[in-house]
This record gives sequence, C-alpha cells and structure tokens, in this order.
Amino acid sequence: MLQSLHIENVAVIEKADIQFERGLTVLTGETGAGKSIVIDAINGVLGERITRDLVRNGAARAFISAMFDDLPQAVVQTLAEQGIEPEEDGTLLIQRTITADGRATCHINGRPAAVSTLRGVGRLLVNIHGQHENQILLQPDSHVRYLDRLGGLQEVYATYEAAYQSYCQVRRAMKAAAMDEDEKQRRMEELERQIAEIDAADIRPGEEAELLSRRDRARHAEKLADALQLVRTAMDDEETGGATGALSRLADSVNALNSVGTMVSEFGALAERLQSALYDVQAVADEARDLEQALSFDEQALSTIEDRLALLQRLCRKHGADEQQVLAARERLQEQLDMFASNEAYMAQLQQQSDETRAATIEAAARLTQARQQAARRFEEDVCRQLAALDMPHVRLEVSLQPVALTSIGGDKVEFLIASNPGEPAKSIAKTASGGELSRIMLALKSVLAEVDDIETLVFDEVDAGISGRAAAKVGALMRDIAKERQVLCVTHLAQIAACGHQHLQVKKQVAEGRTYTQVCSLEETQRVEELARIMGGQVTETTLDAARELRRCATQETGTPS
Repeated sequence: MLQSLHIENVAVIEKADIQFERGLTVLTGETGAGKSIVIDAINGVLGERITRDLVRNGAARAFISAMFDDLPQAVVQTLAEQGIEPEEDGTLLIQRTITADGRATCHINGRPAAVSTLRGVGRLLVNIHGQHENQILLQPDSHVRYLDRLGGLQEVYATYEAAYQSYCQVRRAMKAAAMDEDEKQRRMEELERQIAEIDAADIRPGEEAELLSRRDRARHAEKLADALQLVRTAMDDEETGGATGALSRLADSVNALNSVGTMVSEFGALAERLQSALYDVQAVADEARDLEQALSFDEQALSTIEDRLALLQRLCRKHGADEQQVLAARERLQEQLDMFASNEAYMAQLQQQSDETRAATIEAAARLTQARQQAARRFEEDVCRQLAALDMPHVRLEVSLQPVALTSIGGDKVEFLIASNPGEPAKSIAKTASGGELSRIMLALKSVLAEVDDIETLVFDEVDAGISGRAAAKVGALMRDIAKERQVLCVTHLAQIAACGHQHLQVKKQVAEGRTYTQVCSLEETQRVEELARIMGGQVTETTLDAARELRRCATQETGTPS
C-alpha cells in the first residue's frame, strides 16, 4: 500500500508530505485547490507521462517520492527481474525528478531505473481511475478486456493468442511464397546470375589482404629495389671484386683474430663472436639478394592485382564485409534458388502447416469463447449485486457475446448492455446510460475487479460526477466496503462520500506575497465535521454542522475494519 508521498515544486504545491493510512482516504477541497495535482503526482512517480509544465513556476525542478509497504508478490517478482530488492523492512521507495527544461530521472530504492520499469511496477502497485475512464465504457472494443480480467482468463487467452500468432505467421509465409510464374522466373534468373558471379570469382578467404600486400610491393618496387641494391653493395661491393664489402672485411677481421688467438685466449673468444656476426650478416645479404630477385613486378602484374582487388571489393560491397561473408551469402542465395525450384513442395508444406495451425486456433478460440460465456454469467451476477448496493436495484447488466471472424482477441464481439428499468430490453451502454449511471457502473466494475486483482491501492479521482443524494451515500458505502481489503484513495466533492473515509485529507490553497501555495492537511474529527459542513452548505453553520455529524454517524455504522 501507499505509505507516504513527498511532493516538491509540483504546480501550486511548493512542498507537501502526506502520510496515508489503510482503509478509505478521502481528499476534499475547493475547486482549483490542487486535489487532482496530488493524483497527478502519484501518476508521475509511478512512471506515467509527465511534462515540464508540471514544474512549479520559478523552480529548477520538481521532485516526487512515494513509499510503499506490504508489496504484492507480482511487484517483488518484477523488481527481482530487474535486480532490485525491497528494503530489509519490506518497503519500496520510488523517486522521480523532472527539471524545468524537461529532463527526468527515476530511482527505485536508490537505484537508477528506466521509466518503462517504473511504469510496469507502478501499474502493479496502484490502479488509478479518473473521470475519463467512464468514457471507456462507451467503447465496446474495450469491454472484452474487462471480461477477461474479471473472469481470470489470462491463461486461456494467452493460449489462444499463441495459436493465432502461429497461424498468422504461416499465412504470411504463404503470401510471400505465392507469386506468378513470370515473377518466379525473374527471381530465379537473378539468383542464378548472382551465384554465377560469385562462383566465377573463385574467392579464397584472406585473398584480399594478400593482394593488398602484393600491390603495395608492386607500387614501390623501384624504391625497394634501390634499397636492396644499396644493401647488397655494402655487403659485397662488385666494383672492387668484393674486396671492400662488409662481408670481405669481416672475414679478414676474423682471420686476423684467429691468427693470434692461440697466443692470447681473449683474442680467440673475440674471433668466435665476430665469426657469429659474419654468419648473420651473410644471412642478411642472402635474403636481400632473394628479395631483389623477387621484385620482378611490371606494370601488367600491377594491373592484374588492381583488377582482382576491384572484383573482390565489389563483391564484398554487395554481399558482405569480407570473402568469408561473400561465400556465406552464396550459400543463402543457393538456398533461395532451391526453394523456388521446389516451390510446389514448399507451398504444400506451408498449406499443411496452415491447416494445422488454423485448426489449433479454432479449437483455442472455442475454449476461450466457452470460458468467456461462463465468466459472463458470473460477471453479470457480481456487477448487478454491486449496482443494487449503489441504489440501482432495477438496472440489469448483460454481456453480449456475438461470434465474429477470428482476430487477435478471439472470435467474440463482447459488449456490455444495460436495461435501466424492469421489462425493458437491454441496450448498448453508449446509447442508454446517463453520466451518473456510467460512474456507478464503472465503480461496480472496479469493485468486482478488486476481488480478482492483486493491486493493493485503488485511486478514484472525482468519479462521483452526475450522482448525488442517496446514490452518493451508496457510492461512499461501497468504497468504504472495498477499503476493508484494499487501500482506497478518493478525490470527491460530495459530503456523502467524504463522510465515509477512514482518513480525511483537506487540500487548501492560499496566496502569500503574490504566490499561490497549496497545503495538504490530515483532519481530526472536529475538523472533518467542519469540512463536511462547508461542502454541504458553503458556509459553516450550526445547521450544516448538525447535518455533517449525522452524515458521519451514518457513514461509520459498519461492521469490520480495514485489514
């Protein structure tokens, strides 16, 4: 449940700390005081859309935090998937900041979180119902979702959806494979041309890198040859018969040292070291000679390399980053060609899959329809019972299920119908329900949903539109009854509903130094009576105070307390 809410610089609220209790909490205040801003703050901290317009004028940022406890198992599991755990005392702290320039950040128990994660967790923590949601009842396409939720048909629907998606996938494959003969021939010729082009190139993995190296050597052959010529001359000068070359001089030095090496041992050791150097220099000279002989590139050889590189690079641009990927592309092209060549067998295979998946989809749709029919009967009874408790004893709600072509939601058109008076046929809600009836029907739906949902906190934002008097008292009583098992927050303008709250919060607006400030105060019993008197009569008099006390006395005559 929602334990506390901290708000800073949100619209007209500069700063507010609100502690919530179990049971039914009502929020009242004059029009424009900021009651709905509290609901907007709850929406915002739970990841719903929030804009910089919500930031208080002149403030650098808006900040909202909410503390929850008694977390539903679904919330704990969702958090665990994101690597987040509740605190040791089982609480969860959610924070959201939005700056004046529109940048937003989110944190869950101090850890940064994506808005999508926040939204997913938030919808498992709190269910917020505003006036606009009544209009959903006027849209028959939305009724099937209510029926499936109320009937607990998520698993049956998931089975159908999986079967339907498999069927659609096969049908898409059949559509892609079905083409006229001219198109088929054109595609096959194009595939054959691409395969022949790759085959003719006779590609070898690593060939491009090798050719690039050879091209560099060919382009710089003259400069390389000059360098090798210099090396060879230094080692073995041809003009002097090799007498002045490095090899000749090293050999002479070795001989000189060897001639005296028997006299002094150090000279012998030096001769051995110099002999080893002579071998190394000889090896360098031999390699330089071999490299010089290999530099036999001419313009034709370079042109051949350039042409081959151009071919390889063109194929890589068309089919992959390197030779290996080009060869892999060749295999894929061959598979496509083989598929076209055996298109009839492929189409026959797809047709068999289509028949099988269609049969499975029809069977799953039949099970879903049967489950919906059973859920509809229970749903009608539960909602009608709640409507009777809301002073609508003669209103009858019926669920119409009509067969339609299979879609992603099944083979049923679901629509809620109501008969407002005994003996009248049930008609579409959109055509017969008044604003007050819509509010109470939606509340009845929410009441039934509360029995099957695992959401601990329900929020009703001014859902009392179009109702008054005895009906309002019934609505308040029902909310108080729901609050025995759930935490319920309700923004209301009606004293009959406000009197039913276990906790009463007053939202007050005041102007100081040319700025508007809103405060949220928890009222004691005496203050509650005065606020009820204000709501009923505008002015607090002994008469309105007596009426307010009577409202409180009637509203609190109940059995059971919030769990």
